[in-house]
Amino acid sequence: MGNIARHIAIIMDGNGRWASERGLKRVKGHERGAEVVRTLTVHASNHPEIEVLTLYAFSTENWKRPKMEVDFLMRLLGNYLKKELPTYVKNEVRFETIGDLSRFSDALREQIETMKRQTRHFKKLTQVLALNYGSQDEIARAARKLCDSGEKIDAEHLEKHLESAQFGPVDILIRTGGEQRLSNFLLWQSAYAELFFTPTLWPDFGPEEFERIIEEYKRRHRRFGGI
Repeated sequence: MGNIARHIAIIMDGNGRWASERGLKRVKGHERGAEVVRTLTVHASNHPEIEVLTLYAFSTENWKRPKMEVDFLMRLLGNYLKKELPTYVKNEVRFETIGDLSRFSDALREQIETMKRQTRHFKKLTQVLALNYGSQDEIARAARKLCDSGEKIDAEHLEKHLESAQFGPVDILIRTGGEQRLSNFLLWQSAYAELFFTPTLWPDFGPEEFERIIEEYKRRHRRFGGI
């Protein structure tokens, strides 16, 4: 039967380069990238194995980008949530987030919460957007909660305080765009994930390559520290 692809996580890289290669502004790459998010989410919702799809949408480090680009990304996220709610409802996709949302505007946070409320009962797929997310920040926040709780300090109790713990361990972690690093994404939950790095820029990534990666994953031997 092979490995089960229950939780897939993706570092969506290459929007800016995709636009630059075509003589377009970087924002056009982000717009195209948002379309791929919709396509992959719908595809995953109809996959017999996938239960969770976690996408790295905006990292804690992305605030270092030019203000114009950051502002555009915030507007793009808001527009995406408003436009795609019917798509999530039609395909029975539950929407969730991980990350510190406190830096976002009140209006954007309300849109995020509305999306969560209106999709919370769906079970075909849980799509998680990592927003203002960094794994080191997540672990540090979990450690503070653990210390405040007075519980035993060990891996089991720390994991209970991680936002990402509710979605389970990552089985497949994909990074598009050719870079081969994790960039502070789901370091804890990806401890035994199978890693796939593709040169394909995110706006060109689609269901066919996604399925090829899943097939390769099924052929791998997962040892989890054993033999």
